[in-house]
Amino acid sequence: MKNRILLENYYLPGDLEAHIGRFVEHYNHCRYHESLKNLTPADVYFGRGQTILLQRERIKRDTIRKRRLQHQSKAA
Repeated sequence: MKNRILLENYYLPGDLEAHIGRFVEHYNHCRYHESLKNLTPADVYFGRGQTILLQRERIKRDTIRKRRLQHQSKAA
C-alpha cells in the first residue's frame, strides 16, 4: 500500500483518506489472494469461500468432461 499511495501527492487529508479507502476496498473485495486459495478476504470472512471453491470444482469437472468428449469425437 505504501508504494502505491506514496507515489502521488495529496493536498487535502480527505483525498488521502479516500484513496486509502479505495485501496482497502479493492484489496478486500476484488484482489484474489493465493494464500486464501485464490479467494478474496471478504469471501473468506463472510463464509462464501467453501461455496465458491465447490462451484469452481464443479466447473472444472464439467470442462474436463466436455474436452474429453470433444477429443473423443475428433479422434473417432
